[in-house]
Amino acid sequence: MYRAFRSPGDSRSATVPESGCADLLTSGSDMPSVPTAQRLAAESLGTFGLVFLGCGAAVLTADFVTPDGVHLGIGFLGVAMAFGLTVLVLAATVGHISGGHFNPAVTVGLAVAGRFAWRDVPAYVVTQACSAVAAATVLYAIAAGRAGFDPVASGFASNGYGNRSPGGYSVWAALLAEVLMTAMFLLVILGVTDERARPGIAPAAIGLCLLVIHLVTIPVTNTSVNPARSLGPALFAGRHAIGQLWLFLVAPTVGAILAGLAYPRVFGSGPAPAVQSRNTRRR
Repeated sequence: MYRAFRSPGDSRSATVPESGCADLLTSGSDMPSVPTAQRLAAESLGTFGLVFLGCGAAVLTADFVTPDGVHLGIGFLGVAMAFGLTVLVLAATVGHISGGHFNPAVTVGLAVAGRFAWRDVPAYVVTQACSAVAAATVLYAIAAGRAGFDPVASGFASNGYGNRSPGGYSVWAALLAEVLMTAMFLLVILGVTDERARPGIAPAAIGLCLLVIHLVTIPVTNTSVNPARSLGPALFAGRHAIGQLWLFLVAPTVGAILAGLAYPRVFGSGPAPAVQSRNTRRR
C-alpha cells in the first residue's frame, strides 16, 4: 500500500511505501516497478505455501499417533494456527510484491471493490489454482510415503458437506458458512488495507482472522474460504470430493463479491484522517 508523502513546507508530493503493510489494495497498474512475472511468482509462492503448510498440518499432523499409541496430533487448533500463521508470514514476505492474495476469491473481491485491476484477475486466478494443485501434489507424494495411506479414505484435507463434512453439516449449512465467512474475511482485508487504516497491521490482522475462521468452520466444511485451497486436495480425494467441489468454488466467490460491493458503499473511502498535534489542539 502506498500513500502520498509531503514534506513540511514542500508543495511537491512523492509516493512512498508503508513498510509492513501488505499491498492488498494496489492494482497491477499502480505497481509499475514490479514486473508481472515477479508478481505472479509471489502469488505462486504464497498460494503453494498456504496449501502445502495448511493442508499439510491437517493431513500429516492433525491426528498423529506414534507407533506405541501416543496421540501427538495438533487437532483443530493446530490446523487453524497453521493456516492463519502461514498467511501472516507469507503476506508479510511477498505482500509488497503481488498484493498477497493467495486466493482467487480475494482477487475477485478486491477487483469488485475497485482495489485491483480486472485485467490482472485471470493471470492471478490461474496462477493460484495451478500453485494449489502443485502443493497438493507434493503433499500427496510425502503422505504416500507412509504405509497404508489412502487419500480417499482420509479425505486428504478436502472440503465437504453432508457425509463429507467433519460434523455432518448439510449442504445449506456449508453454503451459508462459506459465503458468510469469506465475506467477513474480505471485509477484514478491505478494512486493514484501507488507506485510512493504521499502517503495518494488515498481515497480522488477516492471518488472525483466517485462524479464527478455521476454528469456527473446520467442523462444518473443513474450512475453505479459498477456491484454490479446495481445488488442490479435492483432485486427490476421490470422485465424491470432486463432486462437492462446486460449492467451494462458488460460495467463497459469492461471499467475496458481496463484501467487495458492500465495503465501499458502507464505509466509503478517502485519505487518512489528519492527526492534530498537541499544540494545535490547545489553541
